Amino acid sequence: MLNFEDDWNEHWGKYAESAAINPAQKYRRDLIYSLLNLSRNPHGCRLLDIGSGQGDLIASLHQRFPEVQLLGVELSRSGVEIATGKVSAATFIERDLLRPAPVSAEHAHWATHAVCSEVLEHLDSPRTLLENARAYMTAGCRLVVTVPGGPRSAFDKHIGHRRHFTPDDLRKLLADAGYIVDAAYGTGFPFFNLYRCVVILRGKRLIEDVTGEADRPSSPVARAIMLAFDILFRLNLRSLRCGWQVVGVARNPPA
Repeated sequence: MLNFEDDWNEHWGKYAESAAINPAQKYRRDLIYSLLNLSRNPHGCRLLDIGSGQGDLIASLHQRFPEVQLLGVELSRSGVEIATGKVSAATFIERDLLRPAPVSAEHAHWATHAVCSEVLEHLDSPRTLLENARAYMTAGCRLVVTVPGGPRSAFDKHIGHRRHFTPDDLRKLLADAGYIVDAAYGTGFPFFNLYRCVVILRGKRLIEDVTGEADRPSSPVARAIMLAFDILFRLNLRSLRCGWQVVGVARNPPA
């Protein structure tokens, strides 16, 4: 039986609004844009979003790179439904990548680029997901992964974070799953780290701020904090690789 934090149908129904306005999400998207290198030649590129959630990342990618073909693979039915409503030009598949399953001929070895953003921390076996995702990728497919670093907050635990990662943790995980690892590092210093400290200090009160009592919209306090950090994140020092946002870049090797 699933705990609440593992019930992604309920998760996306309850947290869709707060996820959409989270400044950390926007910060990660900007990192992903720069690391995918799609702007060099987007024509003919096919991008896989591993754990596509409610489709915010694919929606932003479609707006920025309308030439790129997009495929999202997501565990939850509600995530697929929300995402499909946002981006009709993309394809979304409901699939549990922790279990073996055949890949359709249409999508086997399909992706030239792939993203797995803020997914692996929720899993008991992230290596299994990364291994199974390779069936959707061409040889040489460029994979960008983001995972949280630093200590876990009460809110992180509430939404099912099993663990947080160091760059070395992520590098080893990608290599063990069969990828060629080009880079793994921390980013976001100092304001992403400060944001995470605020999340940690607010503890269980943040859960109430984000969800609202009796499913009310997120509180004005939460919205004000998010707006302030959206501005501060633009001042992070990209040259210092000691932030608590951990990112990795890897390639799917030839068979």
